[in-house]
Amino acid sequence: QVQLVESGGGLVQAGGSLRLSCVASGRTMETHIMAWFRQAPGKERDFVAGISWNGRNTDYADDVKGRFTISRDNGKNAVFLQMNNLKPEDAAVYFCAADPRYFIAREVRTYDWWGQGTQVTVSS
Repeated sequence: QVQLVESGGGLVQAGGSLRLSCVASGRTMETHIMAWFRQAPGKERDFVAGISWNGRNTDYADDVKGRFTISRDNGKNAVFLQMNNLKPEDAAVYFCAADPRYFIAREVRTYDWWGQGTQVTVSS
């Protein structure tokens, strides 16, 4: 059984930074795409960033491009999201997701496995 566990969320002032981590267990993620999504209260879960199995290809939502960076360490079975210059509108629960496919996908329904989420709060 695959488990994804996120960490690194918290409260930060606008303009600050956070680094989210997601560690997988139960299966190697070496052949999986991995991604971060976020969901604010009353809103749908939205794609934030995705990374290919080897880390060579990445994709970002337009509103985080240039501020967020996704990376992975297959040796640690982990994916990371470095978030800089955070804005109040970035506040949400952030979810890690994984799927055994080659191309990065932005759709929630694509992903087989999900973490429980980590809360990010940004004060203005």
